This record gives sequence, structure tokens and C-alpha cells, in this order.
Amino acid sequence: MSFTSEARTAAEELWEKSKKHAFIQELQAGTLSSDIFRYYLLQDRYYLEQFAKIHQRAADIAVREEEKQLFLAGVIGLEEAEIAVREGFFKELKISNEEIAMVPIAPTAYHYTTHMHSELSTGSTARTAAALLPCYWLYQEIGEQLIESGSSNPLYQRWIETYDSEGYREAVTRQKELTDRLAASATKTERQAMLQGFLISSYQEWKFWEMAYVQEKWEDSACIHII
Repeated sequence: MSFTSEARTAAEELWEKSKKHAFIQELQAGTLSSDIFRYYLLQDRYYLEQFAKIHQRAADIAVREEEKQLFLAGVIGLEEAEIAVREGFFKELKISNEEIAMVPIAPTAYHYTTHMHSELSTGSTARTAAALLPCYWLYQEIGEQLIESGSSNPLYQRWIETYDSEGYREAVTRQKELTDRLAASATKTERQAMLQGFLISSYQEWKFWEMAYVQEKWEDSACIHII
């Protein structure tokens, strides 16, 4: 069994929780509060920024040129996605740079990206790829789930279509193949760590929807503003 097949099976329960979360269900129904979606976009902006940095640093430590280029391809795709979001959703919702600067990074967004930075800090591109993969792959599955019936809200429908394009499917396939390639040459211990990292990221994906839905804040209002 390939690593990605093993990891997907192990993460089934967590992924189902994401797919059935109220955020996803209400987005599909078109009833999701615009304030919730707005909060999600603000937190996702920070997440994607960190996601791109991790890809770049993974490319820097990659030994094989092919692997380096695959991580770099992820950087390019993420930069294009962030530009598209800013020019589309941010513009339509009138999310300004001032608002971005004022909204603290939520605990879950911080913990999720910290987890991936931690995997990167081990120096293992295999562990890093495994931790990055759920974001790609789960969003593809959610996009496929939602595209069948779509959303009555035009804004949410455009968001759904972002994750159901041929280009996005190709990016997911590329990341799965990279992860399997790295797992094939990993030690038993490293492969186990890859699985753990994959599952933690899958858990954080589920928590990310909840974070947006409740507009999660730090318990201590005096917490340092993370930018």
C-alpha cells in the first residue's frame, strides 16, 4: 500500500468531520454568515502566506532537483491563488490592508502553521510533504463534494469552483506523487512520523472550519498580536 493510501485511510474519520462541518454545509446551502466567511478569508490569508514559506524552505533543503522543483511549483501556485483571492473575494468584501493588520491570527491558524513549520524544522522533506498534503487533498475532495449541487450564493459558488479545476487537481496529484516518492525512501521511523504529521494536519483542517465558524479568539485579550 502506498503511503498516501495508508494515510488517507487512517484520516477517514477526521476528513468526514471536515466534510460534515456546519461551515461546509451552510456554505453549500448558501446560508453561511458573510461575517464567518470573511473571518475565514482573513485567517486563510495568514495560513497561505505561511504555507508558501514552508514550500520555499522545503525546496531549499531538498536534495534532489526534481523534488526541489515540485516544492517550488507549489510556491508559484500559492502565490497565484493568494493574488486571485485578494483581487476577487477581498475586493468584493472590501477587506482592506488595514483590516488585515488589525485582525489577530486565531489560535488554530497559528497552531496549524506552527505544526507544519515544526515538521520542516526536522530537516525532513518527507515529513514536510506529508504535513502539507492534507490541505491540498482534502480541499479537492470537499470541492468535488460541493460542486455536485453548488451553492445558491454566487460568492460561495466561486469559492467552490476554485477547488474543482483541472489545474487544482493536477497540483494535488503532484503533491501526492511527491509524498509517495519521499515515503518510499524513508526509514520506518520517518514514515511513522510522516503519518503522524499527516493526521495532525488533518485534525487541524477540521479545527480550521470550527475556528472560522465561531470566529475563534485567544482567551487572553492581552495576547500578543501575531502578524
